[in-house]
Amino acid sequence: METVSQFSFSRASLLPQEEMLEISAVKRSISIGILKEIDPNEKCVALTPQAVELLVQKGNRVLYEQHAAASIHFSDEDYAAAGAEIFASNKAVFEADVLVKVGQLIDEEIDLLRDNQTIISSFLINNYAKQQLQKLQQKKIVAIAYEYIHNNENHYPFVHSMNEIAGTMSVLVAAEYLSNAEQANGVLLGGVTGISPAEVVILGANTAGECAARAALGLGAQVKIFDASHTRLTNIQNALGQRLFTSNFHPSVLKKALQSADAVIGAIHQNDNETPIIIDEELVQNMKKGSVIIDVTMGQGGCFETSRTTTHAQPTFTQHGVIHYCVPNINSRAARTSSIALSNGIVPILLNMSEMGGIKNYIKHDYKIRQGVYVFNGIVTNSFIAQKLSVPFKHIDLLIAAM
Repeated sequence: METVSQFSFSRASLLPQEEMLEISAVKRSISIGILKEIDPNEKCVALTPQAVELLVQKGNRVLYEQHAAASIHFSDEDYAAAGAEIFASNKAVFEADVLVKVGQLIDEEIDLLRDNQTIISSFLINNYAKQQLQKLQQKKIVAIAYEYIHNNENHYPFVHSMNEIAGTMSVLVAAEYLSNAEQANGVLLGGVTGISPAEVVILGANTAGECAARAALGLGAQVKIFDASHTRLTNIQNALGQRLFTSNFHPSVLKKALQSADAVIGAIHQNDNETPIIIDEELVQNMKKGSVIIDVTMGQGGCFETSRTTTHAQPTFTQHGVIHYCVPNINSRAARTSSIALSNGIVPILLNMSEMGGIKNYIKHDYKIRQGVYVFNGIVTNSFIAQKLSVPFKHIDLLIAAM
């Protein structure tokens, strides 16, 4: 008979034995609702059929709103075969313990929530955010946002994954519009023998910027990268494995680069720790006619003064002779890939929630998911959101300690 040692090098073994038994004892199945996205610009789905199959095999129920994944060609039959229960009405899906969604819930959806439910979705700071936050508070919801989930090494897994896709996609979109002779100059991004390649300027040496640089270099473009941090510029050169033009945001250097650029990718991540970099209208006005701007940061308000939100139905506008692509969720252009990436991140959260007997015990024992909570039992727990929306908040750790 195999001998099982009471000592193990797994993370779970670091817990006292009594605590391990307590967590194991409260394990229970949960019901998970997959909602169809109402926003016509959002083509993704939160969980794929493969994810549903895994969740059901572990004893959980999955309630699926009919046609929720039709835009990425996953059929209702695919979900039914994976073990999901299919409902024509979203009201039935709203009976689930946990609701998962890609985009932010709108007012009509919040009205359908039950008291003390758990929601996992995006939460963007917009004109309606404060009103929606107050509604979540009134229903004592536990709300988790993908963009705030991070570990104690400041790694944001969902943001990182989505930025990889957005950075790569930004260059493909730029190549598409540059080669359109009716709108732009009919320029091939990589050039050919005897013809200089197009110049691509990337603003931001973060994950999106790195992936944009990889894609642009892979297509043969000449790449220039700007960032406020010398360390990030060093890191991106090391990651790309080659020397290329990098610079801090020196006004004269940036102005010259923008004047000669064929495409500019705005990937500057704005948060509460850094001063936003905004490319003013004069710099855009001096760019080449027929050049292209791809503003990847539109979900945060954009990093060009001339940016204004566009949609997948009407993705561009031209100002000062420069084509602007300012769709906030550029990832939806690769909706199936984005859905799979998102689903891969959500499944472990739901499985852990079930293993630990529900959301409250899970939050108590997992630092990473705790950081993603922005409303806990009706109390705002995210300081950044509270500051932006001028609402009071309490630190999640203080609330957990009182449990």
